[in-house]
Amino acid sequence: GCALARMLLRFRLGAGGVLGSGSQFMSWIALDDLLGTLLHCLATTAVRGAVNAVAPAPVTNREFTRALGRVLRRPAILPAPAPALRLALGEMADELLLASLRVVPSRLLSTGYKFLYPDVESALSHMLGKSEFSFGQFNPPVSRTMEKTAG
Repeated sequence: GCALARMLLRFRLGAGGVLGSGSQFMSWIALDDLLGTLLHCLATTAVRGAVNAVAPAPVTNREFTRALGRVLRRPAILPAPAPALRLALGEMADELLLASLRVVPSRLLSTGYKFLYPDVESALSHMLGKSEFSFGQFNPPVSRTMEKTAG
């Protein structure tokens, strides 16, 4: 989405790299899985309450950077040091780029959602048109209530 779009030009030019130390965790989700998550929540009566709509494998910024570099076949070796980010963005640097958040989708997994893109590299490959996707892969569960209504 938006964050990825802002990174792409730098990475495509070979000027991408880790942000700060690179050790901060990032939770992420592919758009197809976000839509699948929404359908799963609507169709699965066992889903109650809040759901973390994130992929099952949070990654560090360093892992994300390496994966994006591999998918784009570009080096990702120019880091953005934390002080430079803070100078450019102020408090937003700490809140948006340098904070670590490791969220997992426990409720989704326990209610049987199967991710199409459980790892960041396959998600990036798909989102950037480097892999094939068939809607035949996407098979959300249908609850009994929805089957009766549709049938």
